[in-house]
Amino acid sequence: MEHTTLVAPAAPVAPARPRLALNTFGIAFGTAGIAGTWTAAGTDLGAPPVIGEALWVIAALLWIGTIVRYLRRAGGLRAIGADLRHPVFGPFAALVPAIGALLSAHVAAALPVLGTIGVWTMVTLSAAFGAWFLSSLLTVPREPGTLHGGYLLPTVAGSLLAAQSLGAIGQPVVASGFFAAGVLFWVLVTAVLLGRLTTGPALPAPLFPTIAILSAPPAVAGNAWWVITGGGPSIVHTLLVGTMVAFVLPHVFLVHRYLRTGFAIGFWAMTFTAAASATYAVRVLTAGGAGALGVVAAWVVVAAATALVGTIAVRSVGLVRSGGPRSGATAAAGAVAPAQV
Repeated sequence: MEHTTLVAPAAPVAPARPRLALNTFGIAFGTAGIAGTWTAAGTDLGAPPVIGEALWVIAALLWIGTIVRYLRRAGGLRAIGADLRHPVFGPFAALVPAIGALLSAHVAAALPVLGTIGVWTMVTLSAAFGAWFLSSLLTVPREPGTLHGGYLLPTVAGSLLAAQSLGAIGQPVVASGFFAAGVLFWVLVTAVLLGRLTTGPALPAPLFPTIAILSAPPAVAGNAWWVITGGGPSIVHTLLVGTMVAFVLPHVFLVHRYLRTGFAIGFWAMTFTAAASATYAVRVLTAGGAGALGVVAAWVVVAAATALVGTIAVRSVGLVRSGGPRSGATAAAGAVAPAQV
């Protein structure tokens, strides 16, 4: 008699949870930026306040949702630590407390206690990460090819957005200290990045949109100083507006490069720069005595920033539906530092 051995089929193995790159937080960051633009438009241009409020809610949901998705990834704390030390994606971790600070500052207008606690918490986290990141820069040499515009986030954006958030909760003295630190690191880090970009190697296509981050500091600093001082024309704003225009104009000649670059989630790196610049422009144009011409110009920049963010949002939805939301991040890591990923 023959004996047949029955072998139970192997249990299906669940696929590993996809790795969520830290630059994905740029989606919530850009949304918070355009929410700020529409809030300023509501104050200075009479736009419906509900638009800004709706965008703030969307930004909060995106921020919380991205945090939850990121923390659920495989690898636990060890994987998170590896991400923070990653030469390409590590700087984007600064977006987590930066977004939280912006959201908390907005909440503070309606819920002062909750908003104030949130701002101080996020500012503390931002300062801690910025200090740790700077210590890493000073002790762990990096290949020039891994440097990109995102390196402005931990120290420059973190400090300036902390200044703006603290100013919003009535802490102008501490805010001024963060503002000074942000301006200092803006000069230092931008000098390093310009040297890297002019001498090469060339940025890989997925990281090319991070060039837009280099144009953000003048507007972010301007918005912070506006909140700290209560707004109004001043020599500081004259200097910052001139600097903002000088940094934004080169992008006119880069439009063809952006259009030729394959779309990826990394394009969200452009959105906060556009939104912050629009917010600052709205404030300056409506407070500078330009009259009806200033109002029209302000609406033009609001429309342009909204169109840019909206277009990138629509393209992102299409990217997710096609199953390729990680393609840009993965390609960037492989192209920039294959030996370090």
